[in-house]
Amino acid sequence: MTSVLYDAQGPRAKQRNILYTVLFLVVAAAALWWLYDSLASKHQLDWIKWKPFFTSSLPWETYIWPGLQNTLKAAFFALIIALPLGALFGIGRLSDHRWVRMPAGVVVEFFRAIPVLILMITANAAYSEYTTISSDSRPLYAVVTGLVLYNASVLAEIVRAGIQSLPSGQTDAAKAIGMRKGQTMLYVLLPQSVTAMLPAIVSQLVVIVKDTALGGAVLTFPELLASVRPMAANYGANTIACFTIVALIYIVVNFALTSFASWLEGRLRRRKKSTGAVVGAGTAGGLETIGAPTLIVDDGRAI
Repeated sequence: MTSVLYDAQGPRAKQRNILYTVLFLVVAAAALWWLYDSLASKHQLDWIKWKPFFTSSLPWETYIWPGLQNTLKAAFFALIIALPLGALFGIGRLSDHRWVRMPAGVVVEFFRAIPVLILMITANAAYSEYTTISSDSRPLYAVVTGLVLYNASVLAEIVRAGIQSLPSGQTDAAKAIGMRKGQTMLYVLLPQSVTAMLPAIVSQLVVIVKDTALGGAVLTFPELLASVRPMAANYGANTIACFTIVALIYIVVNFALTSFASWLEGRLRRRKKSTGAVVGAGTAGGLETIGAPTLIVDDGRAI
């Protein structure tokens, strides 16, 4: 029996797959046992090292929760600034005018090529030298600035690729009913490309959340990962336990983001299949002609 994507496996192929699966499980079990034995022999699994996280609210209230708040705050500000900037530069790179397209391309390629850590350090030095921002708030400003500059350039490429992935018939249909370039981009291309861009945008948001840790490592920004050192120093130097708890929090936050994005993407796809966005000629280019052609955007097709 043959599938559309691949041929059905024969008896020998099935036996090989079973053998590979068994070998993988054995190797994985051995690795887990080695990890457990190594931690246990170093007394890293002793209850006294994990007890503060389960019997006291002090480490959560003093270190983890404030650090998580700062991480989410920096990621939130970086996203709400970088997303419109990225959309602006991404659309600018698609402009027919060279005086718009070339500067947008230079800005995007420049900041995308620089490591985000260098951008944070440079922003911190600039704020220290040329502004009156207090030393307590300066790390937050520097972290957000570095994240915005780098991620806006990456999001610009995501937006550009998402728009270019649409069939050319969409633009042709919009022109046929008299829509201007700005109207075509705003009412036809961008709404359809959002569904295609959403997974990449959320992946970039996960990167933003994790990159806030760079500010804690270099700029003394009190984010989530930076809370490990003082927390370990005040609770029996249980560094592995602290790192494990913080890593689990990162996993939960990022899993929640990706789960929400998957739900939102599915909802947008269902809406696109069930209903079409109708743009009449009366709203395009100021035309008021009765009976003029209508552009119906339905499941990525122009009708």
